Amino acid sequence: MAAVEAEFPRLDEACDPGMKELLRSNDLVKISWLRALLADSGIPSFVLDSHTSVLEGSAGAIPRRLCVDDDDLIRARHLLAEAGEEPQT
Repeated sequence: MAAVEAEFPRLDEACDPGMKELLRSNDLVKISWLRALLADSGIPSFVLDSHTSVLEGSAGAIPRRLCVDDDDLIRARHLLAEAGEEPQT
């Protein structure tokens, strides 16, 4: 088991520590729309757990996480609030 752990780090270790989760959702259309909204404002975003969601059969048990750079978090939250979306805190 130790060899597997060394080869595949835990998710929190594999992610860039400078990123923050903006929200979680199973709604692919919503995530796509929010990514476009963020991109239009010059805020790059990243979706985590999309492969895990596919592996579990797309039953919606594992939501995807929308993340942004730590430096963009406040601006991204403000943008989502203006659009009527509630970012998770």
